[in-house]
Amino acid sequence: MALHIRDNRALQLAKKLAAAKGVTMTRAVVEALESALAHEGRPLRERIADLAREARHRAGPGGRAVTKQEIDELWGNG
Repeated sequence: MALHIRDNRALQLAKKLAAAKGVTMTRAVVEALESALAHEGRPLRERIADLAREARHRAGPGGRAVTKQEIDELWGNG
């Protein structure tokens, strides 16, 4: 089954995401769509609370600064 991207901006974004994640364009598109669907319909306040909990978890018991890469990953951009 094929997915044809005919929009240049969409194509460039898919390529950029795939390169940043080190995955194929197909995998990058699938992950992006899964992430978007997982967040669909959830209020921003709930999504931010989830991200904050995950950041605290990653920081560990003593706490540490969460890296930009980790923040990007939490938002589904990494």
